[in-house]
This record gives sequence, C-alpha cells and structure tokens, in this order.
Amino acid sequence: MTQRGRAGARPGNRRSGAHGRDVAEPRTAPRVDLAAARVRVRSVIEPVVTAAGYDLEDVSVSRAGRRHVLRVLVDADGGIALDDVAVVSRAISTALDAADEAEGELLAGEYQLEVSSPGVDRPLIAPRHWRRNVGRLVTVTVAGRPVTGRISGADDDGVVLDVDGAPRELPYPELGPGRVQIEFKRMAEAEFEDADDDAEDGDDDVLDQDDDHEVGEGDQR
Repeated sequence: MTQRGRAGARPGNRRSGAHGRDVAEPRTAPRVDLAAARVRVRSVIEPVVTAAGYDLEDVSVSRAGRRHVLRVLVDADGGIALDDVAVVSRAISTALDAADEAEGELLAGEYQLEVSSPGVDRPLIAPRHWRRNVGRLVTVTVAGRPVTGRISGADDDGVVLDVDGAPRELPYPELGPGRVQIEFKRMAEAEFEDADDDAEDGDDDVLDQDDDHEVGEGDQR
C-alpha cells in the first residue's frame, strides 16, 4: 500500500539566468545531506504518526532525478489499511509543509512522499514486530546459530518459538533480527479459502463505484 503524493513540491520548472534569460532547471535534485535530512524529517513526522495511533518504522530519503523521494513506513497492531495510509499521509504532508514554513526547507526543491506499511521482508527487531507476527514461521539467530520456528507467543520480555514441535522461550537480548519465512502452502490454502468465501458471498462483494478507487499520484505544485 503506497500513497504517492505532493509534500512541499516547489512551483515552477525554470529559473532566470544571469542575463535574464530562462534557463532549464538541473535534471538532478539539489545537493542535500541525506542523513541530516532524514533526522530532521523524522523529528517532524514521528509525533504526527504517533498521535494518529501508528508506529513509525522507518524513514528514508533518496534522490531520483531532479527531485528527492521521501519514503515512510508505518505500522500498527492489526495492520494498516489503504484508508489508514491515505489519512496518515495527509497528516505527514501537512506537518512537513508547516515545518518548511517555520524552519525553512527540509528538502531543497521538489520531493515526493511515499507512505506504506512494512513488507514481510522487514526484520523483526522490536517486541511489537514479534507480537504482530504471531503464528508465522521465522528464522532467527540464537547464540550464534540459526533457528527456525513458529512464533506461538510474544510479550515485552521475549518470544516463544515452536521448534520441531517443542516450545522454546527466548528473551529478546538473545535474539538477532528475525526473518519471516514465506510459506507457499499456506498462501495457497488462504487463496482457496478466499475463493470459497467469495462464492458464498455472491453479490455482497460488489463495491460502489465511489468506494472502489486507488490512491495514486498526488498534485505537484
């Protein structure tokens, strides 16, 4: 789920030269200390994301041609729906615009905001990551050795992994980053169940035209 939109995009695509003639803007984004920009952006948007009831998982800033791309990952217990992404994206965009006006540009020139939820390839580091993946098969390093098991429980102190049918209680300080394993058999079973549900629901699954939309490119100023 990704919201691509305008946040702080600057107007115009040409600038005046030394003799008053129009000169095309450079094709590459203005030079910015990306590490410093990431820190500044995070300090602005983290309170907004938290106030909206989500966790800010990651912020990254990169160059893409003549603009920068700001990618924000958010998550919550129960996951993130498309409407949630749109709501938090608007809140982040508003906060960035306000910071630009109060403190000066966070990112010079145009930039594109992308807000999404983490994929299954994101490492499990914090207790909330393990809690949100209870029931999944994971691989994690324990005392220097890789261990594969299914998460059967997780709290603030540690995780319970079912390894070869036996539960193992493991405190977080003993664990490296966990990695969710893709289970194709389970995916196939889930798709089969969804197909059965769709057949039973019949016309109930028909959406109103106004509700069936995609979140796409936002406006550019």
